[in-house]
Amino acid sequence: MESRDIILRPVITEETTSKMDDKTYTFDVDLRATKTQVKKAIEDIFDVKVVRVNIMNVRGKLKRQGRYAGYTKKRRKAIVTLTEDSKEIELFNEE
Repeated sequence: MESRDIILRPVITEETTSKMDDKTYTFDVDLRATKTQVKKAIEDIFDVKVVRVNIMNVRGKLKRQGRYAGYTKKRRKAIVTLTEDSKEIELFNEE
C-alpha cells in the first residue's frame, strides 16, 4: 500500500486546529491501516519524525431523510504526535 493511499485527508476542526500548536495532527486513514503503516506514511509524505500514533475507529452516524434511514460512512482516525525538534506540517498554504 502506498503512503498516499494510507493517509486520506487531514481532519480540520476547532479542536484539531488548537492541538496543532502541540505538534499533534489528526488524519483520516485507510480502514485497514496499522499504526506502523501510518507512522511510516506520515514520515514519508511530510518529512517529519513521529513519536506516537493513536488510532480510533469512528462508527457511521444514523441519518434520516424523511422516512428513509441510513448510516454515514465509517472511518478510521489517526492522531499523530511529532517530536519536539521536528518541523511543523503545513496544512494551510500561507502566502
